[in-house]
Amino acid sequence: MTDIDQQFAQAQADVQQLPERPGNLTLLRLYALYKQASLGDVQGEKPGFADIAGKYKYEAWAALKGTPADTAKQHYVELVESLKSGDAA
Repeated sequence: MTDIDQQFAQAQADVQQLPERPGNLTLLRLYALYKQASLGDVQGEKPGFADIAGKYKYEAWAALKGTPADTAKQHYVELVESLKSGDAA
């Protein structure tokens, strides 16, 4: 396991232990970075009008299209660290 993979795995554990729940935009960013790091570019059909949450998740993930997995992992780790230190909400 590479160093970034270890940091990414630790960040996934750390995000579950945050003292307070991040805001919706931050949660979307976390989701999109996680999916891009884990699965690569967005997959599947864009959810329809009735699935608003699914649509936002899809769009957040799609915005990262072409981002390398290691770059997404690094951004995920940095975001979790900023949440842990209270710098982001």
